[in-house]
Amino acid sequence: MLNDKRIKIVIGHYGSGKTEFAVNYAVKLAEMGKKVALADLDIVNPYFRSREKEEMLKNLGVTVIGSHIEKSLGSDLPAVASSVLMPLQDESYEVILDVGGDAIGARVLGRYHTYLKDGQYDMFAVINANRPQTADVEGVIHHIKTIEAVARGRVTGLVNNTHLLRETTVEDVVRGQTLVKQVSDRLNIPIKYISTLEEVAKILPENMEGEVFSINMYMREKWM
Repeated sequence: MLNDKRIKIVIGHYGSGKTEFAVNYAVKLAEMGKKVALADLDIVNPYFRSREKEEMLKNLGVTVIGSHIEKSLGSDLPAVASSVLMPLQDESYEVILDVGGDAIGARVLGRYHTYLKDGQYDMFAVINANRPQTADVEGVIHHIKTIEAVARGRVTGLVNNTHLLRETTVEDVVRGQTLVKQVSDRLNIPIKYISTLEEVAKILPENMEGEVFSINMYMREKWM
């Protein structure tokens, strides 16, 4: 489990749950005893940023890198800390890059292109079939292709994260899997993970392609 490349890039349209996936991935790696850095590179969306959970993640052993502007939480200023270079250069770290949800947000990856060599990173496209922009095959492919073009990198794995927050059902996940499988076949990109709530993960069909990745909802408080 979680035997991916050292550098992991997480992309996904707004509402896909990419940040929730990234945060859960970081927590799982830390629980495995790994040295983990999670870099919040989302410069386009001021809401539900991984940097919001810095204190919690720090307590779990995860280094969080956000804005270089002090006390910028909640700010929509497009600022990225130069300290992102530290874990990219230090190969003792497992690195997760949480990137903005569209091609504009993905441009930030160009700054780190020299560290993103073929075969030395994974880029996961997190897909939620319940979002209008990624509700069909053409929409998902357009999303992936536009991000690949500006990021100068390629998606190496798909993540079915079809959800309705805490109301997610097995049927939601299975329906999303059908879409993600069609995208996988068209682009020849493997389905890497099926990401869903723990209680749903336990009762998914056993023959689904991809590794089941149970998550906790860290990014949304219980009242949200």
